Amino acid sequence: MLQAEIHTEKGLMKVEFFEQDAPTTVQNFVTLSEKGFYDGLTFHRVIPNFVIQGGCPDGTGAGGPGHTIKCELTGGNQFHDRGVLSMAHAGRNTGGSQFFICHGRENTSHLDRQHTCFGKVFEGLEVIDQIKGGDTIEKIVIIRE
Repeated sequence: MLQAEIHTEKGLMKVEFFEQDAPTTVQNFVTLSEKGFYDGLTFHRVIPNFVIQGGCPDGTGAGGPGHTIKCELTGGNQFHDRGVLSMAHAGRNTGGSQFFICHGRENTSHLDRQHTCFGKVFEGLEVIDQIKGGDTIEKIVIIRE
């Protein structure tokens, strides 16, 4: 089992990945995390009752890791709900490093099968509600069990 700890200035979120549904997206996130790509980046886009978004190296929402990955939209877990991690993109198959975490299902269901869901926060859900724009991702630690 593959998990992650997302350490933020507001607290810790523990994530389980959807490896079977989104293997490429999970591997991309894991690789970037293990290289320290996310360390010190901010949640540059925070919309209450919608999402918190991070992973942009320039903090504007326009940056990425220098590569793109294809969307993985056909798995059984491709539904945006509270705590779900999903890949942000500027159009189909343009994701790279930016990801968002959903506040809840009410305002995110239209994203189903449009953005790749690749994990879910199983501990520290309250942190999602505390994150404000500009808050920092201190580090992401990958746990292999």
